[in-house]
Amino acid sequence: MIFDDRHQAGEKLALSLLPFKGQKDVIVAGLARGGVVVAHSVAQKLELPLDVIIIRKIGAPHNEELAVGAIDENGEGLLNESIISALGVSRAYLKDETERQRQIAQKRLETYGRKGHTFRGKTVILVDDGIATGASMKAAIHCTKKKGAKKIIVAVPVASPDTIEEIKPTVDSVVCLYEPLNFQAVGQFYELFDQTTDAEVISLLIGKSGI
Repeated sequence: MIFDDRHQAGEKLALSLLPFKGQKDVIVAGLARGGVVVAHSVAQKLELPLDVIIIRKIGAPHNEELAVGAIDENGEGLLNESIISALGVSRAYLKDETERQRQIAQKRLETYGRKGHTFRGKTVILVDDGIATGASMKAAIHCTKKKGAKKIIVAVPVASPDTIEEIKPTVDSVVCLYEPLNFQAVGQFYELFDQTTDAEVISLLIGKSGI
């Protein structure tokens, strides 16, 4: 299964979430930045409000692409202790990098006009463009629980089967359209997988908020 782009992936994903259409106290929250594009299409199809989750990965020293954890705008999240131990990552590095990423997340939340928002009493459909290692989604789940969500549904177009199995026990439900055995990276399942800008996220949030 190959998706044309994030918009089309969101439209297809929405078809598996139709029972939530127009329901009161249900909100769609996209992981910034690419996940917001998918979430916007889902929110439109389901006639639900759209929000955003800011998650920042904590990259390994000298290899930012290798996530040793992920945090939200409050610096809270999850660390992969087995990777940290294997790489010998120091606590001083983790403290400094966590604070740096927290500040970036705080600034981005302010840019999006979402500082101080909560999900108290809401059913939250957490949407991303895909899940690889799961570091970002696991941190997003942690963040959403801390913000008072009543129920959490994880919804993605594509994901690693192993990661989906890890996530299932931590939420109320998981919707994933495609769990390929040959999963290597999210981008391999999209014809167009360009970088989403802050300006695009802001435009989508303004166009479909209703919160």
